[in-house]
Amino acid sequence: MDIKGTCISSIVDEHGPIYVYETKNSRILSFDGKIYQSCMKLNNINGLPLGYTKAMMAGLFFTPTVTTATIMGLGAGSMAKNLLNSFPELNVHAVEYREAVAKTAKEYFYLPETDRLVIHIDDAVNYMKNTDVKSDIIFSDLYNSEGMEPKQVQASYLRDCKNALNEQGVLVLNICHTTFELQKELDALLAQEFDNQLLSFDVDSSNAIVLAFKNDIPSIKREDLQLKSKWLQEKINIPMERYAELLLAC
Repeated sequence: MDIKGTCISSIVDEHGPIYVYETKNSRILSFDGKIYQSCMKLNNINGLPLGYTKAMMAGLFFTPTVTTATIMGLGAGSMAKNLLNSFPELNVHAVEYREAVAKTAKEYFYLPETDRLVIHIDDAVNYMKNTDVKSDIIFSDLYNSEGMEPKQVQASYLRDCKNALNEQGVLVLNICHTTFELQKELDALLAQEFDNQLLSFDVDSSNAIVLAFKNDIPSIKREDLQLKSKWLQEKINIPMERYAELLLAC
């Protein structure tokens, strides 16, 4: 089913098309004209309207302090904008393979020009293998027009992500539109590379969020998690109590 709305931008780079649609309330980034890659509400440009992006913020429950975050897959920049707007001391590194996508995020989705945001135009695997940046949290949301990017299902990539985390760091992965076989392979690799230090929950029928911890899963009491969810809700303007309950049920 095609995305409803007016196409206000349509360009093609060497990897395929990049579309921007506008409705009365939103702007939408898509690579195929059918699936939302990113979405922005025009009356809340720093918000996270898509459910899976809100759910990925659950990784922040387990980071005592957040000074550096890395986003693998910039898209329209929704997560970068939310983090930069919510945490004034936070530095964000965003890795995007397609320069045209980064330009689209700046032109149509109000991605800010700031010293606190560094955009790396690079292949995710190559960047993670060579980076010396240590992050408190890494968000991995690698997708193309066909679904989850196979590079996200590589032992070497997951291992390099783990090495790029601080000692109390967490890798947050969005798993969506994938086959049962690929999901099974990813589950096995995560268990191996992160010593089973994993938490996961379903967002809806097609999205699952996985938290992979560099070291042991932090012990957190129900009351403390609920308090953290309220604090986060005020910081990032997202109802986080739902995700706290999903994690407590793991």
